[in-house]
Amino acid sequence: MFALYLTAELTGVTNLRPDDSEGNPFWYTFKVQCTSCREVHDKPVGVSRFENNEMSGSRGEANFVWKCKNCKRESSASIKAAPAAYEQTEPAKKQKIIEFDCRGLEFVEFNPEGSWLAEGVDSNTKFADIDLTEGEWFDYDEKANDEVSIKELKWEINRA
Repeated sequence: MFALYLTAELTGVTNLRPDDSEGNPFWYTFKVQCTSCREVHDKPVGVSRFENNEMSGSRGEANFVWKCKNCKRESSASIKAAPAAYEQTEPAKKQKIIEFDCRGLEFVEFNPEGSWLAEGVDSNTKFADIDLTEGEWFDYDEKANDEVSIKELKWEINRA
């Protein structure tokens, strides 16, 4: 069992999370490594918790099924539950965003592409379509009359 962890400096916002619902699934983008031959796949892969794929040999289903180009071994991964929201803390601390069960592969790098959501700490203003691919995000909270930001993003994949 592995998990994706985030440490980030949130100013004026909290409850940072992927915009991930059945009607609008979030595609978690990872670099993947085969645990058999240790080959790192050159292209990033997308995993949705709402998509199920058949595993060969009628071994059930997984959110992500992958065959290593190098050693031809089939591997799989499944996301265990809905993502957890990252809460604003002082100082910033590492928090688990999502957990996944990997069989024969490891996710070695996360790319936060896709739409993220957050709320104003005091105002409860809803912020949508947050883009974290540049490593930071800035906006203005009209209700709070203040600038809000997400900076110093650090993504880690570790055993859960």
